[in-house]
Amino acid sequence: MASNRISRDKREFTYRGHTLEELKDMSLDELKQVLPARARRTLRRGLNEEEKRLLEKIEKKDKDVYRTHRREMIILPEFVGKTIAIHDGEKFKSVKIEPEMIGHYLGEFALTRKQVEHSGPGIGATRSSKYIPLK
Repeated sequence: MASNRISRDKREFTYRGHTLEELKDMSLDELKQVLPARARRTLRRGLNEEEKRLLEKIEKKDKDVYRTHRREMIILPEFVGKTIAIHDGEKFKSVKIEPEMIGHYLGEFALTRKQVEHSGPGIGATRSSKYIPLK
């Protein structure tokens, strides 16, 4: 019984019942039907000029890293395996595109806000910090 099981590591990637090769072979219209509603609506409206240019550059395979400000671009199957540097408002953050990222937006992987790091409370922060020992 245990020999019939497939380990999780060896399982082939599927996105809504389609393998990565099937997704890459699909046209943009066929791919729209597989993507979630928000991505489907965005693609139905069409790609703008900058998004088309980015898609053409990636399909040409002329670079190792592609730099872009297009945070609203949907990750398509053609992007898998590529490294895309996404602008986060300050610098470009390199992201290696994995198959699990298909259907998400590029901006989801380059956060624009820094994590807040608090230190200890300052004087006057609480009532207990007003106490000053005499010794």
